[in-house]
Amino acid sequence: MALTSIGHRTTVPAARTVPELLAWRRTVHPDRVAIEVHGVARLTFADWEAGATSVTSALGQAGLRHGDRVGLVFGARDWTEFAVAYCGVLRAGAVAVPLSDRLAAGQLRYALEHCAARIVLHGNDTPPPAAPVGVPVRPLADLLAGVNKHDVQLPASVDDGDTAAADLPPVRPGDLAQILYTSGTTGRPKGVAASHANLTIGAPSHPRRLALAHSERFLHAFAIGTNAGQTMLFNALTAKPTALTLPRFTPVRFARLIESAGVGTVFVVPSMAIELLDSGALSDRELTDVHLIGSTAAPLAPAVATRLAATFPEAAIVNYYTSTEAAPAQTVMIFDPARRDAVGRAVDGQLRIADADGNPLPVGSIGDVWLRAPHSRAYYQDEAANRATFRNGWVRMGDIGRLDDAGYLYLSDRHEDVIKSGAFKISSLEVEAALHEHPYVAEAAVVGVPHPVLGSAVAAVVVPRPDTPPAELALPALRGFLAGRLADYQLPARVLLLDQLPRNPGGKVLKRQLTSQFDN
Repeated sequence: MALTSIGHRTTVPAARTVPELLAWRRTVHPDRVAIEVHGVARLTFADWEAGATSVTSALGQAGLRHGDRVGLVFGARDWTEFAVAYCGVLRAGAVAVPLSDRLAAGQLRYALEHCAARIVLHGNDTPPPAAPVGVPVRPLADLLAGVNKHDVQLPASVDDGDTAAADLPPVRPGDLAQILYTSGTTGRPKGVAASHANLTIGAPSHPRRLALAHSERFLHAFAIGTNAGQTMLFNALTAKPTALTLPRFTPVRFARLIESAGVGTVFVVPSMAIELLDSGALSDRELTDVHLIGSTAAPLAPAVATRLAATFPEAAIVNYYTSTEAAPAQTVMIFDPARRDAVGRAVDGQLRIADADGNPLPVGSIGDVWLRAPHSRAYYQDEAANRATFRNGWVRMGDIGRLDDAGYLYLSDRHEDVIKSGAFKISSLEVEAALHEHPYVAEAAVVGVPHPVLGSAVAAVVVPRPDTPPAELALPALRGFLAGRLADYQLPARVLLLDQLPRNPGGKVLKRQLTSQFDN
């Protein structure tokens, strides 16, 4: 009987570091634009390399040591600055910690404390973020203004991807490179740690093998500090086209850029695709130059994929299924009406369906979804979570599914109560913890309810304390109370007041019963 453990078992190429990749691209494409923020800034590979080396020098002068963590808080206007800071941190042998500028002050502070960040850098157009006491917070321009230019030495030319700058700190493929924080399924964010080797898996070593070669530019609007955003950063570093983004997403602005010269690839999340389709912004536009629409962060509904295929007649509609923990392992699905519900086959790793103990199950069986890639990731300083999620390089995805005879994955349910809203995965426990800080909340439970654009929205069920004034727990007041504790995308869109929460005999809240109460 066949077991559902499939994927590529090709020989893993020699691991490289991120600075080696950047040095190689500067050598072969010095004047090519790597990243463009529309109407704001452009960054060539030569400028990227020079800027990163300046950041390395500045951090060295500031006393940064190998393995130190550096918080990076940059907004959508600051993509070019973020790229320079990120590679400069890694070239210094330190660890980059990208964080969304949309996080609440308490969330930022927790992440920075958890990773013991030595310094926080932010964009010149990004307000200074909250940081733990004693941790310096500096704009990137301010950091670079203090660099002793005589100490900055650009790397010499590189051959075969090897950095030749002897004055730089030694960086090895197995060194920790980045920590991405994700709420996941627990009440506290988890830091997902990745090595250089993990980040550079599959990167090209020959200029004729660059990905997305059908495009001169690829377009996205993903936030820095997310796994999707990091994927776009590495596409900019390793693919042929320029990464094109915009300071603020609106359907009309994004649609206008889709139509601009050289855009052959467009990356979205399902909620963004729905906004574009429903807004009318794509009407009467010339879209035949787009050959790939890539959707990530959540499975793309078949009806939405069908509409995208009709709107972009020359494009393959591709769904990517992965997680911050499992990347770069993923499944990839070119939309096929004959397999409308499939989320793809394994790429850049292996895929299996397993029982509760992690043992592979036969084809067609429903069980836990696991992915595995070489040089796997891990949770930073969280051994208990590592034991629950990682096993011999395999990553438990938290989803339930099955594989067919051809190796296509079909998802059937989720183990946990994570709310996937747009590009974000929202921990119901984290929202519940914030609700319990309210002086008039006795009990609280958070569930996801259907939303026409985001897929799911946050809904809060609250048991008030006795004699609670009704206005105190009305939706506007509740959102106002939570605004300083949660990111905007975590705030409840609906609220329901009950006398008690339904529970099973073991005391667990029956969230499915709560979800059904929002149907009316």
